[in-house]
Amino acid sequence: MTNKKLAPIEVKDLLTYRYPENLQYSPSGKYLAFHVARPVEKENGYRRDVWMVENGKCKQLTQSLDASILVWKDDTTLLLRRNTEEKEEGCTELFELSLLGGEAKPIGKVPVIIQRMKKLEDGLYALIANIDANDPDAYKDTEDVRKKKLEEKKLEEDYHVVDEIPYWFNGKGYLNKIRTALFLLNLKEEKPVLKRISDAYQNVSSFDQLGNTIYYIGETHKLRKGHFNRIYSHNYKTNKKETILGKDIYSIDEVFVFNKKVYVRATDMKECGMGQTPDIMLVKKDTLEKVIDPHRSLYCATAGDTMLGGGKRHVALEDGWLTLATDVDHTVIWKFDKNFKKKVLFDQLGAIYFMDACKDKVAFAFEDANGPTEIYEMDKNGKSVKKLTNLNTEAVKGKYVAKPNPIDYQSEGWNLRGWVLLPKDYNPKKKYPAVLDVHGGPRGIYSPIFVHEMQVWASKGYFVYFGNIVGSDGRDDEFADLRGHYGDTDYKNLMDFTDVVLKKYPAIDKKRLCVTGGSYGGFMTNWIIGHTDRFCCAASQRSIASWISMTFIADIGPWFDQNECGIPYNESVLKHFDKLWEYSPLKYIEGAKTPTLFIHSEEDYRCPLPEGMQMMQSLAYQNVETRLVIFKGENHELSRSGKPLHRLRRLNEITNWFERHTKKGK
Repeated sequence: MTNKKLAPIEVKDLLTYRYPENLQYSPSGKYLAFHVARPVEKENGYRRDVWMVENGKCKQLTQSLDASILVWKDDTTLLLRRNTEEKEEGCTELFELSLLGGEAKPIGKVPVIIQRMKKLEDGLYALIANIDANDPDAYKDTEDVRKKKLEEKKLEEDYHVVDEIPYWFNGKGYLNKIRTALFLLNLKEEKPVLKRISDAYQNVSSFDQLGNTIYYIGETHKLRKGHFNRIYSHNYKTNKKETILGKDIYSIDEVFVFNKKVYVRATDMKECGMGQTPDIMLVKKDTLEKVIDPHRSLYCATAGDTMLGGGKRHVALEDGWLTLATDVDHTVIWKFDKNFKKKVLFDQLGAIYFMDACKDKVAFAFEDANGPTEIYEMDKNGKSVKKLTNLNTEAVKGKYVAKPNPIDYQSEGWNLRGWVLLPKDYNPKKKYPAVLDVHGGPRGIYSPIFVHEMQVWASKGYFVYFGNIVGSDGRDDEFADLRGHYGDTDYKNLMDFTDVVLKKYPAIDKKRLCVTGGSYGGFMTNWIIGHTDRFCCAASQRSIASWISMTFIADIGPWFDQNECGIPYNESVLKHFDKLWEYSPLKYIEGAKTPTLFIHSEEDYRCPLPEGMQMMQSLAYQNVETRLVIFKGENHELSRSGKPLHRLRRLNEITNWFERHTKKGK
């Protein structure tokens, strides 16, 4: 089939994609369950259906419940939570679904919103849920008391009172005095019974089980969130609680149990600040013992727009600890033995978003250049890889899917790699516009995978080029450490990349170059328009204008922004406004000429709306063509998990902006 016979990828094709989430093997490994999210245009939302795999065959289990998996109750029964609006605010409705047949059955209402859940033993579970630190035992309230509190809450819904930082968080709204608490859930009784374990002002970020003891990571604050957290334990048989590590010396990312020992991923932040790659450390009383420096981030750092939810990043088995890792420009699966000697199980170009494993199989969600994510499975040694699903096969069948063509180049002493997508119906004798797309992070990466927005532009006749510059993930901290160098090496890398692409592909019209990016990519877009006029237009998304305003507005501003500007975490940011301003795109906006579209979400608390407003107004003040599109009810994740119609509007806005300005340059 030739290029011209293939249909283009359209913006609206986003509504046809299916998004797998939350892979979970049954205890015996006989079954593999997951749920699939699908856009529903009429409702402008997503619905989730439960699927399972048995003997390599995949089938859908639910169609109308709109539910997602929490955990396996036993080898043939799943515990689900209903995703539609709860009958009662602040509660989770639990269902159980038998794989042997029948409808999902309601088993009770839990008076908290369950975020994560783990089975400890039959009928007993540990879970994380939000609480109000001012009313930490509200889950014990009677129906009448709960109803009265909800009525009182409605009287206050026109007000936000904040007295700590952070007081809001992206995707979660205002969280003043809201904490993530650790609970025990007993389902042995006639009705679910909850018991809170963690302290009222404590945020629990991770937990795991060893025998009768739960180990968990907690951070306590009453005015300002700190940089460090601690390790605690709770024996659910004896009800004994213990502080395992009570010193504020490590930023601890995650706790896990392997080979009957407790480990964490932690960093002391001494070499590369808050972005320093965590080491794997053995937990001992009052101390941590370094086991290994993985030299890589143990998760998928790939940026894309065809995934919604996630799943497990690592799994502990009897014979090894399996983990995802971001390696240069893709995701791999590593297996560590009991001595933490590494074996590579899976290493192919693409992104692995999440995984699970049982004693003889490994399943994972994988996306490559051919289309959106599918579920794959292999044996425990990384052999016999098999594709289990065809969730998105029809969505790209007969369509022009541009393949990433790699380009290696040197810039500022670094060997770098990027990719170029060729436009549909490409003819080297013609001239084409091009789009430079910059990923977020900065500690993210682009992989040679299927990215919907890039495919749309390629189908519309654009070259699209993208890559990983200094500051990206996938290599050692020396490469990723961009502190105090924003707009320096990274900017030069992008300009050198542009020069290399133009040289290799003379069919690109130098007068019709566009640039876009979101988050850090939005920062770079703002930086670029203040330092060069080589792009005919720009689309800046969820961007940064000033590190000063960001520091004192954004949810992670008080620590992330300070770190990125090279200010040590133990120094006062109030003494370093000069550094914050030095790396701010707004400082360099005078004289900018590039027509720029700004995309921002009203509830983006990561890069708050005033950032886009400052940039837009600064251009309008100079009579530079500009446009700001504000999405109500959306946050920083608009392009990835926003409401379907909003995602379409966003991409249409950007695409139309490019079309209008590239046609001017013909």
